Amino acid sequence: MITMKNVLKEGNPLLNEKSIDVNLPLSVEDENILRDMIDYVKESIKEENIDNPDYRPAVGIAAPQIGVLKKMIAIIAPDEHYKDHELFLVNPKILSYSDELAYLPGGEGCLSVDRKCDAYIFRPRRTMIESYVYNYETRELKKERIKLKGYLSVVFNHEFDHLNGILFVSKANPINPYEIPDNASPIIFDDEKNEEQK
Repeated sequence: MITMKNVLKEGNPLLNEKSIDVNLPLSVEDENILRDMIDYVKESIKEENIDNPDYRPAVGIAAPQIGVLKKMIAIIAPDEHYKDHELFLVNPKILSYSDELAYLPGGEGCLSVDRKCDAYIFRPRRTMIESYVYNYETRELKKERIKLKGYLSVVFNHEFDHLNGILFVSKANPINPYEIPDNASPIIFDDEKNEEQK
């Protein structure tokens, strides 16, 4: 079981290392690691764990964050319409991404970074990936192409950076942290859209 005690923090050199491909079919050890990652994300968003120091709410976690330099990512995140998506990925690859960028108006956060990063982080608004996708219930692994857009694209690219030894804070513009490029726009969820229209 993974808790916050297992999560490596900014400054740990392993977080700056590149991950390697996972050997397939999944070994029992690798499958257990992936399932533990999934379980952490599931537990972290449960109401009863809000005040539990073993958890911090998360929409995703990458294997390097627990010291495993292998290409595995677990994401449970909503789109802008609050529909939840589960992406349990092994050996993901980015096939293409849009020139149009997106950012979170409230900024990004990370289990591995305890400090606040006062800056916008810009990510591709749309990303096409190819990955082996793990089914938690059946334990099957299937290769798929997936189109990600909006918030899901932002979350995926944040986690994918971990596989390349990159923390989101390193992407902040140190001179103009809130400067917005012409090709960037914010991620806005349905309730925020409704507020804007009132």
